[in-house]
Amino acid sequence: MVKSAKAADLRTYKKPSVWRTIGQNKTLILMCLPAIVFFFVFSYMPMPGAYIAFTNFQYNKGIWASPFIGLQNFKFLFTSGQLGLLLRNTILYNLAFIILGNFLQLFFAILLNEVQSKKFRKISQSLMFLPYFISDVLVALLVYNLLNFDYGFISHLVTGLGGEMPKVYQMPNAWPFIIVLVNLWKQTGYGTVVYFASITSMDSSMLEAAQIDGANGFQRIRYIILPTLKPTVIILFLFAIGGILKGNFGLFYNLVGANSMLYRTTDIIETYVYRSMMNSFNFSQSSAVGLFQSVVGFFVVIAANAFVKHLDPDYALF
Repeated sequence: MVKSAKAADLRTYKKPSVWRTIGQNKTLILMCLPAIVFFFVFSYMPMPGAYIAFTNFQYNKGIWASPFIGLQNFKFLFTSGQLGLLLRNTILYNLAFIILGNFLQLFFAILLNEVQSKKFRKISQSLMFLPYFISDVLVALLVYNLLNFDYGFISHLVTGLGGEMPKVYQMPNAWPFIIVLVNLWKQTGYGTVVYFASITSMDSSMLEAAQIDGANGFQRIRYIILPTLKPTVIILFLFAIGGILKGNFGLFYNLVGANSMLYRTTDIIETYVYRSMMNSFNFSQSSAVGLFQSVVGFFVVIAANAFVKHLDPDYALF
């Protein structure tokens, strides 16, 4: 009888119409409207322009009237002989940024949450967030004035102590550490604020109940805070891994510039394409490289999301 009653209820249930659902959630939709418009204008409307990657673009004919040449533009990257090096550098740098960055951001967010003084917490957040707004040009200038062999601050400090400053701008093996360190310095504050916001939105009664039950600080972090942050970590990880083939051009180009001695360990896809296209202004080939990066990133996100869904469907992005 119970089963038949449930079946009858399911048969009589009608799914609400789209317009009714919109009417019921109009406040939430209005709040999301600016983001919807932004992504529609800057992400979806330009999509047809990807056709330029399959044409021999000519300024006087425009995108749609330019001759169609198929996959010829994609040969530029695959026949350059540099693809293996570029992929290795781009992927390894992004993995370092994602793994080390998320670890430090979580670490500092938890530390901020444990600080009792609100004034100290606000000052710390502001100081950590400040590097995120500094231009890559200024960051490169700061690094140059620190590491320059002739008149850099560290060079004067080392020679003043009786040592000998190495020529850092001629040492390609030193730059992966420098670039990763600079990127972490710039990005950690922003990610820390994101994770700290997630921590502050937690139900404080759980932490209070754990404290009453005798849980110390490490136990509260391990059994309450970290599990609660798990969905946020996974979502940010999926977003970040989608750009695994896209490097921070501004940071890399300003730090390294045209120093060919450092290309072996610092050259990524964006910097290589920029140097190759700087004189020819071949928009078709550069668009082909960008499309290649986007397509690979799309499939990486799909694969990563499927892996997360296999482990725990509740934490999957879709």
